Amino acid sequence: MLQPPLSQPPASQPLVAVSTDVRPFDGYVWHAAPRQYLEAALSAAGVFPVMVPSFGDRLDLEGLLGTVHGVMITGSKSNVHPSRYGAEATEANGPYDPDRDATTLPLIRMAIDRGVPLLAICRGIQELNVALGGTLASEIQERPGALDHRAPASENQDERFAIRQRVSIRPGTCLAGIFGAGDVMVNSVHRQAVDVLGPRLQVEAVAEDGTVEAVSVRDAPAFAVGVQWHPEYWAASDSASRRIFTAFGDAVRAHAGSTPARQAAE
Repeated sequence: MLQPPLSQPPASQPLVAVSTDVRPFDGYVWHAAPRQYLEAALSAAGVFPVMVPSFGDRLDLEGLLGTVHGVMITGSKSNVHPSRYGAEATEANGPYDPDRDATTLPLIRMAIDRGVPLLAICRGIQELNVALGGTLASEIQERPGALDHRAPASENQDERFAIRQRVSIRPGTCLAGIFGAGDVMVNSVHRQAVDVLGPRLQVEAVAEDGTVEAVSVRDAPAFAVGVQWHPEYWAASDSASRRIFTAFGDAVRAHAGSTPARQAAE
């Protein structure tokens, strides 16, 4: 069930670039993003989501980042193509979206280096890790001692995205500043995960089986966080989910120069 809109967003709505999937549908090729991400960005973060078509190096991404004040990389059913991190592609590891990869990976690197706030969700955390030199592990539920992080078999989306997994937030991290250190319940739904961590990343949170569930960019000049779970789905009703978007929105407004503290300094 799509959650109802949150309270009216603030008057200032800085622009946030949102990644898109490339999907064939009804005789067309669509560049699209799920509504839940757009709703959470608008209502919980208080930003204006702008979808970026996945045209890769045909896009002036540097120009885009000079216009927007944040970047959000969404989740998706597709996986980052294994050739992007030196692995072999298999049919079982798919589906893939190479046009999205060609767009998001450079966009992530540019956003970080330019100090544009970044929030990467589900597939997004995997793209963040690959963009910064890390690798991914597939079918993690098959590893000895691993939890099954996949969604339960159901046609009910609320059941598939139910909050049921505990993750531990590491002290001294960005997320500890949002939640406090300790445990938080999340809706992690995935069959791939971070394997070798990118050298610029630090682990922010792990699941009970040690699976990396959140990361941040150590040397980023602005907010740059990836989470493996889906805070967008329950942002209207779950405090922990909403806090991530609130923190991201605050970082975006600070970058845009529209926060009261920044305006006062000017």
